[in-house]
Amino acid sequence: MLAIIASTIVISCKKNDTEPAPNPNLTGSLEVEFENFVGTQKFAFGTTYTNPNTNETFTPSMLRYFITNIELKASNGTIFTVPQNDSYFLIDQEKPESLKFTLNSIPEGDYNEISFTIGVDSLRNTKPVGERTGNLDISGTAQGMYWSWNSGYIFVKFEGSSPQSTAVDQKYRYHIGGFGGYSSKTINCVRKKTLSFGKDVAKVRTNAAPTVHLITDVMKLFNGSTQLKIADNNTVMFSPFGINIANNYVDMFSYDHVHND
Repeated sequence: MLAIIASTIVISCKKNDTEPAPNPNLTGSLEVEFENFVGTQKFAFGTTYTNPNTNETFTPSMLRYFITNIELKASNGTIFTVPQNDSYFLIDQEKPESLKFTLNSIPEGDYNEISFTIGVDSLRNTKPVGERTGNLDISGTAQGMYWSWNSGYIFVKFEGSSPQSTAVDQKYRYHIGGFGGYSSKTINCVRKKTLSFGKDVAKVRTNAAPTVHLITDVMKLFNGSTQLKIADNNTVMFSPFGINIANNYVDMFSYDHVHND
């Protein structure tokens, strides 16, 4: 009798521990959180950092970047593309609330990869101002992230001071943008990044919203396929050298971990 009871309990436990398969006809939410670093140190305004590759020191005062056109890949290979109108986010270190955002109406599933664009695509850059709202509102959230003289968004804006800067005020200013041009070809600094979660999965369910935690290491903006020295380039805006910085900043992003609620 005791053996039968014990067997029943074991079977019952196994049934309870078995999670039902996700239903793609149902939807849930997923939170994406960015944490900014400089090398192995957390990013903080007023802190002086040293680039070990150049021995230059710098003290940041601004960090902003656009994360857009997000896609999620499930472990079964299916890809969910976040509707474009809901897929534009401006990460601003001065605004802690901007470091995380929630993606809604995602089909239930186990997701193990995220892709996104650093910058703003050409289609959205060229839409009428009235259609560029929310995080793309150049008189609101995106104020200061748009070149009125060049009719385009600034994708990454990184500023600060450095004793190695040859500018009169010893500042460095990196305002990187350019979507390839509207009526004629120009520089293109739009970059796409894909990050795998390794063996982890973000389990999106109607009653559970996971958080994917990503790291942004701005030291890699300096140290990439092109070595950026403040002494040589203290100000880079809409210029061919901006392409080199774009090729660097695409590698600033890495996956850290996922929380499944």
